[in-house]
Amino acid sequence: MEHFGLKVRMAVVGSILFAFYMLVGAFGLATFGTGAWPLVLLGLLALPFIQYKIGTWSATRGAEDMPEEGQYQEIHHMTESLSRDMGIEKPRLMVMQMGVPNAFATGRKGKGVVVVSTELMSLLSRDELEGVIAHELAHIKNRDVITMVIGSSIASMVGMVTYFVYMFAGDNNPGGFIVGWILSSVAQMFVMIFVLAISRYREYVADDDARKAIGSGDPLARALEKISRGSEGREPRVNDSVNALCIFNADKSLLAKLFATHPSTEKRIQKLRS
Repeated sequence: MEHFGLKVRMAVVGSILFAFYMLVGAFGLATFGTGAWPLVLLGLLALPFIQYKIGTWSATRGAEDMPEEGQYQEIHHMTESLSRDMGIEKPRLMVMQMGVPNAFATGRKGKGVVVVSTELMSLLSRDELEGVIAHELAHIKNRDVITMVIGSSIASMVGMVTYFVYMFAGDNNPGGFIVGWILSSVAQMFVMIFVLAISRYREYVADDDARKAIGSGDPLARALEKISRGSEGREPRVNDSVNALCIFNADKSLLAKLFATHPSTEKRIQKLRS
């Protein structure tokens, strides 16, 4: 089975996230009463879809459709060829000024979107850009983007539920909202640990898929080296949730390293060239 390790991780993490989601539903029943179960059930069914749509819209906000003519024509041809070889439909291509050389994918098979920064296209050679595009197509093919987006949404909902539970059950002291916010943040980070269990692994899988698609890991390795150097001292213009989807996440703070969404660039390059 292709990418058995990733599929197992996604199944395990999905089951855990589903359990957390059921806790959100239980809180809804406890709050509104068992007579409101149709409303709670409707909310449980609708929220993942709404969160997925919001996540996709938020990620691509500020991006523009990449014209199929002119300077972008070769990128479209490249993406079409790679998509055909990887057995997926050609995704929608978009371009965005991100402040740093980067790219990310969102959506699912048949409804995928690949966003490439203008900074990236001006930095990389053709074969390096092909490696990056292949990497993003692999994320769409493996469906791991959906797990990331929905998992982050469930973590946010668990955090909100934790806050409301504390506020309803608390003693209404003046500083209660601060304690509630801290508990909410801790609960959200706890759920995100399970999402991060697949986040770093999925990058290795997408790197390997890209290597197979273009016949060599060296172009993508060179692209990662250039992206890393090109991001130094520059501030990305995308939010943290989009950074988690990008091929390169440059945040080097202590907390970011602890909850890193990506493995180290050095390890990725080493694997690609091994």
